Amino acid sequence: MTPDDLDITLRLVAATVVGMIIGSNRDLRGRPAGIRTMGLVCLGSAMVAVTAQHIPALMQHPDALSRVVQGVIQGVMAGIGFLGAGVLVKGTRHTVYGMTTAAAIWVAAALGIAAGLASWTVFGVGAGLTLLLLVVIHPVEVWLEKQAQKRQGRQVIDDEQP
Repeated sequence: MTPDDLDITLRLVAATVVGMIIGSNRDLRGRPAGIRTMGLVCLGSAMVAVTAQHIPALMQHPDALSRVVQGVIQGVMAGIGFLGAGVLVKGTRHTVYGMTTAAAIWVAAALGIAAGLASWTVFGVGAGLTLLLLVVIHPVEVWLEKQAQKRQGRQVIDDEQP
């Protein structure tokens, strides 16, 4: 295995692992798009980014390579919206469920791209902040919503339960 092969392997494994960690949060909450889905989203995004960076004909043309990588990123981030839209459910009384899962899918794709491009600072900080939002901030959000509902005299329900 060459050093380049090892680098590519590290990028793909890192993306897959962080996607699976994000997905485990969704699975623990009984939400769609769990460990396998998020792992695949991150892995797929990383694969696209790595592939775009390693197009032999463009390696000697940095400007063309940059444009290709930008186009790939734009395509992945726009296309992943369709997967995110698939987890959205319209509830009763003008409510929508699944927004957090859809956002997590979108972030998983971005993390996959960051890993695929070996942008390790963006990857590490992004993964940390994503987990902070999904794990640590969730109880705070639930508490705030319950307080608001109590003040309005409404029934208290979990934010993601359809």
